[in-house]
Amino acid sequence: MLSLFHDGPEYNKRKKTPFKPPQITLHEIHSVIPRELHEKNTLKALGYVLRDVICAITIYKLGGMIDAFAEYLIADCGISSTVAPLVRWGLWALYWFWQGIILAGWWCLAHEAGHGTLSNHAFVNHVVGFLLHTFILVPYYAWRSSHNAHHKATMSLERDENFVPRTRKDYNLPPDSVAHIADYREVFEETPIYTLVRMLLMQVLGWQYYLLTNAMGSPMYPPGTNHFQPSSALFKPRERLGIIASNIGLTTMVTILCIWTRDVGFHNFLKLYFVPYILANHWIVMLTYLHHSDPTIPHFRNKQWSFLRGAVSTVDRPLLGWVGRFFLHNVSHDHVAHHLFSSIPFYNQPKVTEAIKKVLKDDYNYDSTNTFRALYRTFTQCCFVEDDGDIVFYKNKYGKVSRIISPDACDSPPRKAI
Repeated sequence: MLSLFHDGPEYNKRKKTPFKPPQITLHEIHSVIPRELHEKNTLKALGYVLRDVICAITIYKLGGMIDAFAEYLIADCGISSTVAPLVRWGLWALYWFWQGIILAGWWCLAHEAGHGTLSNHAFVNHVVGFLLHTFILVPYYAWRSSHNAHHKATMSLERDENFVPRTRKDYNLPPDSVAHIADYREVFEETPIYTLVRMLLMQVLGWQYYLLTNAMGSPMYPPGTNHFQPSSALFKPRERLGIIASNIGLTTMVTILCIWTRDVGFHNFLKLYFVPYILANHWIVMLTYLHHSDPTIPHFRNKQWSFLRGAVSTVDRPLLGWVGRFFLHNVSHDHVAHHLFSSIPFYNQPKVTEAIKKVLKDDYNYDSTNTFRALYRTFTQCCFVEDDGDIVFYKNKYGKVSRIISPDACDSPPRKAI
């Protein structure tokens, strides 16, 4: 329990270590990955999909029995009308937690399908990814497009697609040389309650808000950019049919939900689908946000960025422990490996992580900090970055950084593979 109030030792070590970009090459990293880890097994992947679908159906069937079970406790077991509601809502809380986790796992499997890691057959990947994402109201082809673009430019301030920091200029802050604490307080100071409300809004609605407005996406796109308009600046002309297919899928799913809600009642729609859907979105926002936003992790500009530097400037986190491994398919535990080798199946990524740790050494980023503490820390400390500098770190609400850059860092351009 005390870990909830303390930063992990890995995070504290990074804070104390001046940053110097990794000088390893992709060739050196690729050389330690056994060839068999790249192999895709369609039946094995579909087994994971079937397992997760069965889990969701089983939990759904049990959820449909909760209210009847509570009434049975009162009518036939003599349980008091005071205790029975506690049992009922306790069981609903369990249902919401587990179904939310399972549906977040569906999102992770569809994410893997978008990378083509479920099968060597593109048709299998697209059918599975489309169905899983559509069920939880995600535009499969649209998000696949922007997410793959994110992988090509991770942590690049000019070209990344997700969680791009806003700069001093974006907040109309005076230059660092003349800024005072009062200038920062005017922009970032807020009450703890207001901070909590903003965090809750991000966790509950952040995913939908991103899809609708491209919030925290690249500022190079014009206002009104979103994941539903086929002509959106996010997409290439050849991708527009896929965007239309995603929209048709979502329209069909919403129609099915409306018909189902008419049959089972709005209260059952809320309890059986909507609450787990919102909780699944919470886990999605949390894990994606924390992979790429941390006070001790750099962003790059211009000549200091490279694919490798961007990929290793992500963070592995033990989100939900074994539950995250089992249901979220290693997406948080092995995220650095995923960025370096996004074509390797998720079930092989733990072995990739162990291999690259031996090569990256101190350049491998891991954080055992309780994930909810890490979320609060990132939310309150990752406020903005400077408008200049090829390597930058987030600054907090007082205009201070958590990690300094080694004096010779910018004298070390990325090495090319030999």
